[in-house]
Amino acid sequence: MTEEDAGKEVLQILDYYEAIYHELLAVPVVKGRKTVAEQFPGAHYTTTVEGFIPSTGRGIQAGTSHCLGQHFAKMFDITVEDPHAKEGEKKEKLHVWQNSWGLTTRSIGIMILTHGDNKGLVIPPRVAEIQAIIVPVGITAKTTPEEREKHYNETNAIKEVLLEAGVRAETDMRDDQSPGWKFNHWELKGVPLRIEFGPKDSAKHVVTVARRDQLAAGKSEIPIADLGKDVPALLEIIQSDMFRKASDEFREHRKIITKWEDFVPALNKKNTCIIPHCLVPDCEDEIKELSSGKIEGQEVDARAPSMGAKSLCIPFDQPAEGLVHGETKCTNPKCERKAEKWVMFGRSY
Repeated sequence: MTEEDAGKEVLQILDYYEAIYHELLAVPVVKGRKTVAEQFPGAHYTTTVEGFIPSTGRGIQAGTSHCLGQHFAKMFDITVEDPHAKEGEKKEKLHVWQNSWGLTTRSIGIMILTHGDNKGLVIPPRVAEIQAIIVPVGITAKTTPEEREKHYNETNAIKEVLLEAGVRAETDMRDDQSPGWKFNHWELKGVPLRIEFGPKDSAKHVVTVARRDQLAAGKSEIPIADLGKDVPALLEIIQSDMFRKASDEFREHRKIITKWEDFVPALNKKNTCIIPHCLVPDCEDEIKELSSGKIEGQEVDARAPSMGAKSLCIPFDQPAEGLVHGETKCTNPKCERKAEKWVMFGRSY
């Protein structure tokens, strides 16, 4: 209701966004405040979490939390009685402070673009509908019906062990597709863990597992007796490794730049750039134009992501050194103003 309450809620919602991306989707984001040029029209201010797509080197707005101030409350006369009025006094009507926020299906797209590869989706275990797919192998034309039934029963028993351990597991018992086809099918769908189980595995009392996020690393074995504890632990390792990999990539492509001559080359190397900036909207427009790389006479696809760099956010976590208020110049070569904040710029969706 008050400015203080609204400010607390704005940041609380932003923390929720960050937790969803970090803890569930394994996607790193940078928290910050939008510049005046990029904030929600009519808002008092806008905070944001910004993501990064490694394959294209582009930033992407992952979620915003807006403080609307009293603008709309005054426009539509939205009031409450002063709850702090003393007993017996007339309760004045106060215009409320409002916020606006919401997370959309864009978050799913960001997750897919962050983790996916040329083989298809790579889904973090915590949000995967199927966390482990069990594929029976080694069944041939020479396998007797009795052997087949026994093997399938053992396969289903493995599934039950995993279900009891809290793992979202399924089996693929289809007879009309080869194991290789099934492997490719579930890799395409991004299932975090593939469990192969054949007669040789049965004889050794093990299963063979392959991680979707590290296909090149090959396969490993887990004793059947340890499935209930080892598979949940492995899924948590996969979740952690996916977040670490994505975080490292984002960190490596977040460059602190203080000279304009380094700015566009850094963008061209698929980086976002954190630069000293004056926070003036017209200056942002100039930077976008100067970094667009437009060729005179060349047609531009209106559907394509902007080639010019725009301000993504003013990071809450500001670099400790390199910007001296009243001394450091704005990075825009055409701007004579002094820098106010470090601002993250990037080509974006």
